[in-house]
Amino acid sequence: MGPPGAGKGTQAKRLAERFDMDHLSSGDIFRAEKDSGSQLGRKLGEYMSAGQLVPDETVVEVMAGAITRCTAAGGLLLDGFPRTVPQASALDEQLDKAGKPLDAVVVMTAEDDLIVKRITGRRTCGKCGKIYHLTFMPPRKDNVCDACGSELTQRADDTEQVVRERLETYYKQTEPVIAYYRDRDGLKVIDVDGGGEADDVLAEMVVEFDKLRANC
Repeated sequence: MGPPGAGKGTQAKRLAERFDMDHLSSGDIFRAEKDSGSQLGRKLGEYMSAGQLVPDETVVEVMAGAITRCTAAGGLLLDGFPRTVPQASALDEQLDKAGKPLDAVVVMTAEDDLIVKRITGRRTCGKCGKIYHLTFMPPRKDNVCDACGSELTQRADDTEQVVRERLETYYKQTEPVIAYYRDRDGLKVIDVDGGGEADDVLAEMVVEFDKLRANC
C-alpha cells in the first residue's frame, strides 16, 4: 500500500517474481478493462482519467474474481487494492472464503514532490508496453521505444494536475485503510521508504519477506 508513485508496482513485480507469487495489480486489471471498450471499461476510464477512485462495489466485484483465480505456490501479492475501508472489509470476506489469510501489509511512502516528478516523467510504449522515465530511465532515442521502435506516450492520468488530485484522494480515502490494518492484532505491517533507489528498497523488502516466510 502507499500513494501513487511510491514504487508499489515496480517492487510488487520484482517481489512476485522472486518469491513465486501471483501479482494482482488493480491498476493493470482496470486499464485492461478500460482498453477493452466495454461499458464497464468506459466507466472505469472516466474515473481513472479524472484521478478519482473507482466505486467500491465495482472494485470489489472485479478484484474478487481475480483473487479466486490466483494459484501460485508462493501466494498472492495485492498491489493497489484495497483503497478504502469498505474494500478492505470486503477483501477480508473474500480471503476467508478462498482460504487465503492475509499475512502482512507493506506500506510504502515517498515525498509528494518526488511522486509528481516520478509520475509525470513516465512514458509508455503503446505497442509492447515497455515503460520509461524521462529522467531516471530514458529511451536511447527521444520518444522512441528501445525494444520495438514505436512511439512513446504519456498516460492521460500522468499529468501534474491529475497526480496532485490522486494524492489528495489517497490521503483522504486510503490512509484510513492503513490505520484499519495497524489496529488488527497479529497482523504484521511493514513500513518501507520508497523514496530511495529501487534496488535498495527491494533489498530491504526481501529481508522482511524472508522473515515472513520463515514464520509461516
